Amino acid sequence: MKSKTKILIGIGIAVLILLIFGGKVIGWRNHLVELDEQVKKSWANIENQLQRRMDLIPNLVETVKGYAAHENEVLTEVTKARASVAGASTQQEQIDANNQLTSAISRLLVVVEKYPDLKANQNFLALQDELAGTENRISVERRRYNEAVNALNGTRRKIPYSFFAGSFPEAVYFEAAPESKEAPKVSF
Repeated sequence: MKSKTKILIGIGIAVLILLIFGGKVIGWRNHLVELDEQVKKSWANIENQLQRRMDLIPNLVETVKGYAAHENEVLTEVTKARASVAGASTQQEQIDANNQLTSAISRLLVVVEKYPDLKANQNFLALQDELAGTENRISVERRRYNEAVNALNGTRRKIPYSFFAGSFPEAVYFEAAPESKEAPKVSF
């Protein structure tokens, strides 16, 4: 009778340990799922702001065209960059294309400095404010996205999460384009 009780207690303890460990494993996996979903949500927020910028750019370009007809190179560059954003299919292509667009917009705003009448135009000022607000939102969302990527990638490498990380690909950081490190040249 004593040995039967000891066996039942041993089995009960083993089952309890398995249940606790199983619960932990499920918790670890669920934590990775939460972090992965945060990265996806953050990326969706970036895409939302990038779409807002894409919608503003044609209006801005048309307004500038009216004042700066001979600045076709910069206007063409902005239009091409916008088209490459629209054609990007992978996340990395979207990041690269948006970095090109950011660079082209910076050059466009440098061109604007040459035209005092344009800078005083109410339509242009409204569009420029909208674009500036959108760029700030994009910056905030990029930071949040990179924080979510950092949390996911960091957790993926930690034990015990690393055992389950194979089903969650490493997320890619949204990095600034190399040319954005150089200040645009303004010449009159």
